[in-house]
Amino acid sequence: MKVKNKILSMAGVYLMALLGGVLSEAKSKEVDLPNIIFILADDLGYMDLGCHGSNYFETPNIDSFSNGAMEFQAYYTAPVCKPTRAALMTGKSPARLHITCVGRVPGPPLAKTFPKTEYSLPKILKSAGYQTAVFGKWGIPRPVDSGFDIEKTGAGVVQSHFAPWYTDGRKSTLPDAEKEEYLADVLTSAACDFMESKKDEPFFMFVSYYAVHTPLQAPEVLRKKYESKSSGSNLNPLYGAMVDNLDTNFGVLLAKIKQLELSEKTIIIFTSDNGGLEHFWGVDVTSNAPLRGEKGMLYEGGIRVPFFIRWPGVTKPGSKSETPISIEDILPTLSEIANSTIPASVKKDLDGKSMVPLLKGEQLEHRADLFWHYPQYHDRFAARPASAIRSGDWKLIDFITEEKLELYHLKEDVGENNDLAQKYPEKAKELYQKLQAWREKVGADPPPGPDEVLRQWMKDEQGVYRKKRS
Repeated sequence: MKVKNKILSMAGVYLMALLGGVLSEAKSKEVDLPNIIFILADDLGYMDLGCHGSNYFETPNIDSFSNGAMEFQAYYTAPVCKPTRAALMTGKSPARLHITCVGRVPGPPLAKTFPKTEYSLPKILKSAGYQTAVFGKWGIPRPVDSGFDIEKTGAGVVQSHFAPWYTDGRKSTLPDAEKEEYLADVLTSAACDFMESKKDEPFFMFVSYYAVHTPLQAPEVLRKKYESKSSGSNLNPLYGAMVDNLDTNFGVLLAKIKQLELSEKTIIIFTSDNGGLEHFWGVDVTSNAPLRGEKGMLYEGGIRVPFFIRWPGVTKPGSKSETPISIEDILPTLSEIANSTIPASVKKDLDGKSMVPLLKGEQLEHRADLFWHYPQYHDRFAARPASAIRSGDWKLIDFITEEKLELYHLKEDVGENNDLAQKYPEKAKELYQKLQAWREKVGADPPPGPDEVLRQWMKDEQGVYRKKRS
């Protein structure tokens, strides 16, 4: 009996040691998870950075970060904010989600949000052991359970970048601020406080700035600085001041990460939600040239945006990739980094593909074609219902209600100046068939007919749709 008890006792000790080792290893793996910070600017255009050749916008912090990060030079989003944010959270095409625009424009009925059961990015990372937080513009109505532990957010566009953020009494969970405090500064401060509180455990932080979206407002010292500069083009000094402030706040975040000694264990992503807005109610804002078009369009100026990622020990500083990637790729990429397995039932409906091989300097086995669908008109700029496909270096745009196809070869013509649809009709037909098959696969909504739109809206002298007033 004594021998038996001794054996059982030794077995218990061994089992406890084994469990302790497993728990210790699990805890170690959790600690070893890299922090992930996703920083999203609002309406920042591809050419609004010094590192992209601008002599007007001063962005020293973003420029410096780009030197130590990997840049994807053909990174794409949706043409407006809400579908981009929905795709980021779900890894699914906005067309599949039926969230292709904001809800106030003529077009097919839009889903208000993705369902609370959606296997969203913050839920994936939370299940992998991350603390999760979002600061700033959420941009889509929030499901019951978004997956974020901390939410300091507002809905769509703020009515002022200076506190109070809303002048109509609208409620939000944005951080409290003294009157006239600048929103980007307040969001940065809240993000820094979160990092301070979670510095000893893995965290995912989504910093979603309202800058540089309208209204065009900036601190006075920066406004005067840009008013004294000569842009030599249609660049708005208030917008320039907003870009400058955004860059300063990005620098503050980087400094805080360094102060907390988190630089070597934190993945940082910086990008924008859609292309730059060139004009707003007749006011010049910025220029996306040499890219064609602007926010709300499926030309490159509306959907190609800056994208930099630094993954310490993995991405090569200063490296660049010309492989086309899209907003839908973020969820599967971060899921793989977090060692989180996506269930097969969820994975089958994902439209994104993990970029991890590209981040490691390898090639993707197969880069799938990229697709867009924007079946709306808009009240602030001349958006036209369209779908598009990028297949290799070829890009086809289908202006649906006009029954017009445009074909471009982006490697030779990034400005989309030379329509090749008539010259290469077989290529145009091939891509159109792929686009049509994709629209059927995801259940893309058709746009309204012109008569239906005109019943709701009227065209002004510039051909822009304005909502009819009763």
